[in-house]
Amino acid sequence: MNSAYRQYGKRIGDITVSLFLLIGLSWLLLIILIVYTISFQFPILFKQQRIGKNGVPFWMYKFRTLKNSDASLQERRFALGDCLRFTNADELPQLWNVLKGEMSLVGPRPLPVEYADLFSDKQNKRHSVLPGITGLAQVSGKNNLSWDEKFRLDLEYVNRVSFALDIRILIKTLILALSFKKDTSLTEEKFTG
Repeated sequence: MNSAYRQYGKRIGDITVSLFLLIGLSWLLLIILIVYTISFQFPILFKQQRIGKNGVPFWMYKFRTLKNSDASLQERRFALGDCLRFTNADELPQLWNVLKGEMSLVGPRPLPVEYADLFSDKQNKRHSVLPGITGLAQVSGKNNLSWDEKFRLDLEYVNRVSFALDIRILIKTLILALSFKKDTSLTEEKFTG
């Protein structure tokens, strides 16, 4: 059952849900695009090369939440970006990555390509599945976890992938998103190996 889900069911679910969400949330995406435009915050999208399945790089998309400049982190922030990060709506463009087959709804978070040479063989096993918009580490503490804890949870997910686990993670993600907890993503320490 789990092997069939890994091979076919997970991808079918990803396509169905991401397409449904992109269509269903098109009104919200349009509002966000309009607000970016009238507030002259360009470019609208932030793209960055991330490590995908089997170590293959891909371009991951998000709504841009910081100004492009050499200023300090605090000076680069702007109201719309803070709002999108606070509500996790900045992640919505990743539904396009899911639809393209570069990401899954659930899986280890894709990390920047600059980390590619820093993983141990064990840590590299996290790349044996598609990276996800959300994952076991994200619903278990996210940026409050050490890198070792994140990797342990990523590998636990890789070993336990199932429909039931994915549903549990998605439900927890929804609960966390609706709890509007303080965003700490800008304070995450870099991985140094």
